[in-house]
Amino acid sequence: MNKIAVVTGASRGIGRSIADNLVQNGHRVIYADIIKAEGLTNGNIHIFCDISSQIDRERLLAETLERFGQVDLLINNAGVAPLTRLDILETTTESFQRLMNINLEGTFFMCQIFANQLAKQRSGRIVNISSISSYTSSVNRGEYCISKAGVSMVTRLFADRMAEYNVGVFEVKPGIINTDMTAGVQEKYKGLIEKGLTPIKRMGEPQDVADVVNAIAAGHFDFCTGQVFNADGGYHIRRL
Repeated sequence: MNKIAVVTGASRGIGRSIADNLVQNGHRVIYADIIKAEGLTNGNIHIFCDISSQIDRERLLAETLERFGQVDLLINNAGVAPLTRLDILETTTESFQRLMNINLEGTFFMCQIFANQLAKQRSGRIVNISSISSYTSSVNRGEYCISKAGVSMVTRLFADRMAEYNVGVFEVKPGIINTDMTAGVQEKYKGLIEKGLTPIKRMGEPQDVADVVNAIAAGHFDFCTGQVFNADGGYHIRRL
C-alpha cells in the first residue's frame, strides 16, 4: 500500500522537487499550496491550502483522510520571504506579522493538527524545512531569520512530544538554493560562494533538499528523531 504524504508549498521550487521525488519513490502525494500544482497524475492531487489559516489546515487534513484514509508523512515546506528587504531598524509590524503568521505559526499548527492524527495511528513522520537563516544573521530581513529560528524549536518540541507515539520529527536546513526566492540575489551569492562561503562551491538545487527528505521518508533515520540535516554545501562548518 502506498504511503500518503502531504507536502506544503508544493507547486514549485523546493516543495515541488520534494513532492515529485516522493511520488517517484512510491508515495501518494497531496500537493498543498495556494498556487495550483500542474501536471499531476496517478492519483496525486492538489489541495488549496494557506497554512496560516486554521480553516485551510483543518480542511487539508480532512480531505486527505477522506481521500486516502490515512496520512504517513507531513513535509512543512511552505514559507515566504519579506515582500521588501528592510533593515531591522526599519522593519514594519506588517512584514513581521506576515512572516510569523505563515512561516512560524502556520508551521506550528500544521505540526499540531497532523501530529494528533499521527498519534492516533501511532506512526508517521514530520519534516520541517527551515533554513540556514535560523542561525545566520541577515539584518535586512530579520523577520525571516526569526521565523526560521522558531521553526527549529518547533521541530525539537514536537520531536520530544511525539516520540512516545512512534512519530519521528526532523528538520532540514537548506542553504543557498537555486529557487525563485533567491533569484534576485543569485549573483551576490554566487560571488560569495566562489570566494569560499561554502566548501562545496556551487549553489544548491531543490533536488539536493529532496534527496535528504527522501532518506528520512524511507525510514533510515527513525532512531534519530529531532535530528537536523544541513543541506547547505557545508556552510554550517565553522572554518578558519
